[in-house]
Amino acid sequence: MEVHKDEIYLHDEKHTRKKYSIGQKIEIEIEKIVFGGEGLGRVDGFSVFVPMSVPGDILEIEIISLKKSYGRGLITKIIRPSKDRIEDLNKITFEDFDGCDFGMLKYEKQLEYKNEILKEVLEKIGGINIENVQIEDILECDIKTNYRNKTAEPIYKKDGKIMTGFYSKNSHNIFSAKKNLLRSEVASKIIMEFLKIVNRYEGTNNEFKVYNEKTRTGFLKHFIVRNNEKNEVMIIVVVNKKSQYKSLIKVLERLYEENDEIKSVYISIKQEKDNVILGKEINHIFGSEYIEEEMEGIKFKIYPNSFFQVNKKQALKLYGKGIEYLGKSNDKTIVDAFSGTGTIAMILSKKVKKVIGIESVENSVNAGNLTVKENELKNVELINGKVEKVLPEILKKENVGGIIFDPPRKGIDEKTLRSVVKNRIDKVIYISCNPSTFARDCKVLTENGYRLEKVGAVDMFPQTAHIEIVAILKNVINKEI
Repeated sequence: MEVHKDEIYLHDEKHTRKKYSIGQKIEIEIEKIVFGGEGLGRVDGFSVFVPMSVPGDILEIEIISLKKSYGRGLITKIIRPSKDRIEDLNKITFEDFDGCDFGMLKYEKQLEYKNEILKEVLEKIGGINIENVQIEDILECDIKTNYRNKTAEPIYKKDGKIMTGFYSKNSHNIFSAKKNLLRSEVASKIIMEFLKIVNRYEGTNNEFKVYNEKTRTGFLKHFIVRNNEKNEVMIIVVVNKKSQYKSLIKVLERLYEENDEIKSVYISIKQEKDNVILGKEINHIFGSEYIEEEMEGIKFKIYPNSFFQVNKKQALKLYGKGIEYLGKSNDKTIVDAFSGTGTIAMILSKKVKKVIGIESVENSVNAGNLTVKENELKNVELINGKVEKVLPEILKKENVGGIIFDPPRKGIDEKTLRSVVKNRIDKVIYISCNPSTFARDCKVLTENGYRLEKVGAVDMFPQTAHIEIVAILKNVINKEI
């Protein structure tokens, strides 16, 4: 029998035929939240993933996609809310929650579900018996909203007005948040002031054109705000070309003069076809070339393309937990792999004999070395190169007492893990923004003479499903594998 591509036929235990199709509405009860943040429910044994849903919810959903073994659906009605859901039942979509995929959960429940997700990922992907691992409760964030010190928002036009917003999930459609829960309050103020000024040009010969992704025409692309703990602000306007460059400088001059918080102003021209927001050409327009932030007594200069954690207070908790796991190391050389601008290496330098950072992005290493020099950190060395190539060379020359890994989402490549195993590094501290690749890499190490002793998590991004992990693995055998 021919089956339509948008339909799937399933047999339940009694071999009765059940038909599901795109656009069909069904009632479902949500059982759990899975890694990635979506709720999971089952109808006659058929699994359906539902964004913005909460365990215990009974919902009416509309099926939007179907695969052989599962489907996805969007909430159309909350029939009976879970006790873990916030009180406002008028909000049901990603856009309703202003782009926060855990915004539907009470905060204490966000933490609880993140703990559960972490344990499940460790068991299913890492094959780890969590009964043998000390898993600490996630460290909550004192500031639950408006904690980001950096926001980069696409510029678009709606009903003739220039606005900034967010991309809908898995889409290039832009929406504006009614109440922004993530960006800092000073960023909200500066964005509103910018929009007020540029929209005064509406209907004039100098009206600003907004970039169109499909036609690759228009001018304004993104508005970026960075701020430090003192609420000193850097702004970067990303544009497509120089057609309205002089007019934009007039807007930015007024914005700079009327807002004391703004200390630094840039324009970036972005014509490259990639998913990076900033262009290669970044022009300093007004004020200082950087803003400054301090962590553990170390001063960091932040430029438009500098990496700096978007939630400083939680980052300090994360790094502090990693250093705590490392233990007393004042007579040891420690490697900070995937070191970025060297933040962890510099904070760690006060507690170890020597720290060597490895980072593949040359600009980050250059910025880090400048910070090292300015802060007179004599026992920090930052090396530019790929971890899988540089680490084995360091391990041949140095007596390394431990390694801190803080890799990107893709995790650590197997060659690097094998190098750790071969050299029987005593302690491995693993900081991760992706529980899935963390569990995968732990599996390699635990199968080769390492024991996962302790895992902690830090709620770096409240109102979202993201989980930041820190763990320690210890070598439990002395001979080379």
